[in-house]
Amino acid sequence: MNTRTFATAAFTLATLASGVAMAQTQQPAKPAAMEKCYGVAMAGQNDCKAGEGTTCAGTAKMDYQPNAWKNVPAGTCTSIKTPRGMGSLKSM
Repeated sequence: MNTRTFATAAFTLATLASGVAMAQTQQPAKPAAMEKCYGVAMAGQNDCKAGEGTTCAGTAKMDYQPNAWKNVPAGTCTSIKTPRGMGSLKSM
């Protein structure tokens, strides 16, 4: 009976120790890299900069305004197709 209790305790301890070791080796997820993409924001949904006389986020007056930008995952901006053309990494 003592052997069975000892084996159960040893197994439980080993399981807990391996769980702690696994938890310590996992890295927290890094946020995805983002880039400014001009000409893809809908009216009032830009992240910032919408031309002369505007303040910042949410100030684009029209859809796909060429000088308003939206944050998008890095590397995707120039592949975003809009009715006015593709997204741009520079203000148009």
